[in-house]
Amino acid sequence: MGMPDAEGHGPTDGLPDLPPEWGRVVVPDDASALADEAAQLRRELRRQARSGRWRRRLGLTARPDGRPPLGLPLLMLLVAVLATTVGLVTVTWPRSSRGTERPTVLPQTGTPTPLVGRSLPALDLVDVDQRPVPLRGLLPAMIILVDGCACAEQVAAAASAAPDGVQVVSVAAGREVTPAPPVGGPVRALADPAGELRAALHLPAQAGAAPALLVDRAGTVVRVLPELGAAADYRGDLIRLGG
Repeated sequence: MGMPDAEGHGPTDGLPDLPPEWGRVVVPDDASALADEAAQLRRELRRQARSGRWRRRLGLTARPDGRPPLGLPLLMLLVAVLATTVGLVTVTWPRSSRGTERPTVLPQTGTPTPLVGRSLPALDLVDVDQRPVPLRGLLPAMIILVDGCACAEQVAAAASAAPDGVQVVSVAAGREVTPAPPVGGPVRALADPAGELRAALHLPAQAGAAPALLVDRAGTVVRVLPELGAAADYRGDLIRLGG
């Protein structure tokens, strides 16, 4: 059995003098009472051993000559290279894959094929007295856009070739209606103040050209003429519209 310590706290069990900040140290008679502390100590020793092995593999332990470990500068260099690479990839990544940006709209080429088979938009244009005129109420019709070229002779030839029941409509931009040419057949002269017809059909205006649409009774575009030419080129289509 041990003797009481210097302060009368109890037996020291023959232990040597220990630092006073450790407090009272009691050695139990049964070693199994220290099983939990022993398990915790073994876990801590294993953790330190694993940490030491990784530090040695990475070269992060101090060198015998006291100089800084070799692995630390290499690790810093690797992190810097990775950060630079990620930055370059972010900057050069194609923007088309980012959902936060609007898609780029390519200009229309004026190719007539996509318009064929589409429905004519239900728009109201204005006549010479600025009264609204429903465009779909004039079908079947040959609609000629004359904001790029009045093309009076070509419009007159179209009106002469149109059979009964087929309306020839000239559409000018703005509110000023281009007067219908004095021809034998009827020409309905209208204006498109907001430019809605060209915008809906994606037909860009071209100086010196007057494109035309041939639209049947159901409102479907059956043919597009990028530039109004000789009546012989479309007379057969006009006859089929009136049939």
